[in-house]
Amino acid sequence: MLDVEKWAELRRRHLVDGVSLKRLAKETGLSRNTVIRAIRADIPPTYNRPKRPSKLDPFRKQINALLKDDPKIPSQVIGDRITQAGYTGKQTILDDLVREMRPVFAPPRTFQRTVYTPGEICQFDIWRPGKEIPVGHAQTRPGYVVVCCLGYSRAGAGALVFSKTAADLNWGMARCLRQLGALPKTLVWDREGSLHGGGGKPSFEFASFCGSIGVGWHFCEAADPQAKGAVERLQGYIETSLEPARVFANHLDC
Repeated sequence: MLDVEKWAELRRRHLVDGVSLKRLAKETGLSRNTVIRAIRADIPPTYNRPKRPSKLDPFRKQINALLKDDPKIPSQVIGDRITQAGYTGKQTILDDLVREMRPVFAPPRTFQRTVYTPGEICQFDIWRPGKEIPVGHAQTRPGYVVVCCLGYSRAGAGALVFSKTAADLNWGMARCLRQLGALPKTLVWDREGSLHGGGGKPSFEFASFCGSIGVGWHFCEAADPQAKGAVERLQGYIETSLEPARVFANHLDC
């Protein structure tokens, strides 16, 4: 079969230089019919290799059903299921197929730039320091930091607490808001256990806190850290730039 370069050369020499078909066949060693077909072809020659059957072909319906039931199912789990049904191929082949099929059942999320007005929202989260906090008498305790970040100005604050109970988190939020110096309209949280009462509703303690200071609340969807991008970036700064190589003498120092 002629490649594209040879096809183009034959057409150039015949159509541009006027070389006869007989001479082209003699010079190239190609048959006259091959030369004629090349001259008459307006599109370049292509080679289509027949598709080889895959070991996964008999299991595509099963894979499709598993992804339909749970779009987030790991490919390793799919591999275990189809292996029990007789699949003998490699996991890498399955990984490639699942990577291709998964977006059909779980379309990738699209994002757009969000703009907030001053004082509109304040995003909250909990960050755990890499080391326990000194509390005196050579003792340490695991600590947590309630971190907040304003959506408009990106001003942030933090408060150290020693548990994730509603009482401690409410205290941490109050301390953060005191540092910021004003109240936003809405406090944004993920579905933290002591604050989220289920179904997107606040717990009694969190609702009481918001009601006492006159602010609203909003809970992000489960497993959706992108919805709190501002405070997530602030936590990233704390973990990578603020905490490393720092030593805290006590909890007040922290």
